Amino acid sequence: MPSLFDGAGARISAALEHVDISEDTAQRLAQPDTALKVSVPLRRDDGTLTLYPGYRVRYDDTLGPAKGGIRFHPDVGADEVATLAFWMTIKCAVLGLPFGGGKGGVAVDPKGLSPAELERLSRAWVDKVADFIGPNTDIPAPDVNTNPRVMGWMMDQYRIINRGEVREVITGKPVEMGGSAGRATATGDGAFHTLTTMMQRWDRQAEGTTVAVQGFGNAGARFARRCAEAGYTVVAVSDSSGAIHDPNGLDIDAVIAHKEAHRSVASGYSEGDVGGAGRGETLGNDELIELDVDILAPAALENVVTADNADRVRAGTIVEIANGPVASEADATLAANGVAVLPDILANAGGVTVSYFEWVQNRQAWYWDASTVAERLEQRMVDATKRVADRAESLEIDHRTAAYVIALEKLDAAARARGTSSFFRDGG
Repeated sequence: MPSLFDGAGARISAALEHVDISEDTAQRLAQPDTALKVSVPLRRDDGTLTLYPGYRVRYDDTLGPAKGGIRFHPDVGADEVATLAFWMTIKCAVLGLPFGGGKGGVAVDPKGLSPAELERLSRAWVDKVADFIGPNTDIPAPDVNTNPRVMGWMMDQYRIINRGEVREVITGKPVEMGGSAGRATATGDGAFHTLTTMMQRWDRQAEGTTVAVQGFGNAGARFARRCAEAGYTVVAVSDSSGAIHDPNGLDIDAVIAHKEAHRSVASGYSEGDVGGAGRGETLGNDELIELDVDILAPAALENVVTADNADRVRAGTIVEIANGPVASEADATLAANGVAVLPDILANAGGVTVSYFEWVQNRQAWYWDASTVAERLEQRMVDATKRVADRAESLEIDHRTAAYVIALEKLDAAARARGTSSFFRDGG
């Protein structure tokens, strides 16, 4: 399988068949602007010291300061973080946000840490990267296995280092520490708005439409709840413990309550009593990907749909809530089978959009209520989805390629405004 970064490059190549960009823009997007690797020290509760690899990448700042999450996961590495930062660059351009792309991570399994160890690790990461991040250069946010509390610790540590309040250095914080209303649910809400916009465009109804959600974390659970409330039939969900499936539809509120009580969706369920919604079954995560449903929403990690299983995907539409859940080498198979993919660089952009709202509110010290945030998020997502769909139709290309075309145009326009090689070569 090609690396994540190679896969991202392949999708750029597909978009370049439909848009001309300057040589300067192409060179800037070929590699990260700045990459940092650090050793993050953690003093464990038993007194031992453990060092974990930590990373932060600023991929491109053509449109503004870098923006992107920080994840805690054992598989975090340089290639993954660089690719995620690249995708953030494209995503911000698609949504018209004044940000470039950044990403960070620590190669650690946070499930093995006590709450006190998790706090020390979060603060230690900021100690290592404090000169690299900043409200005008690089603004971290939550990602896999990080949450508002972790962001609050990180913002507080930056405050200690700088001896003053700098709330806009981190987004996704608790509301009580300067976070935005609606940030915790923004990624799931944004994906739902993208799906709703496309369903209207396709003249399809929620009633009778089946949905499977792979990854029942914050974003996946919120998306599932919004779908259920809108009349979709959510027949399967999963997390790292496994999957539950009921063709008659799951009681999503009951599943969420079970996960909160047991920290997994599958543990404790017996055959015939799945999600409090009647008869059902437990499945493996791989089986969920191959269910015969109308909509598949991968909301966990990268590369869950690959060349190996793409031909067994029976969903008609994939909504990418995770970053990079469909590997680039699966694109051709899905397209040949008529599977429409609503790409991550559009569908999961709700999180960075409300992070932008939070950054603006922090800078102004003027905070919006939840209804204002929800209204502005929906408008942003609907407008962006329509732009991507319009471009896909006009160029007769898939939605992912259309989104890349829009992003490349935006990035290239900003580069040309500064002056590219042709400007200086031709004397202006």
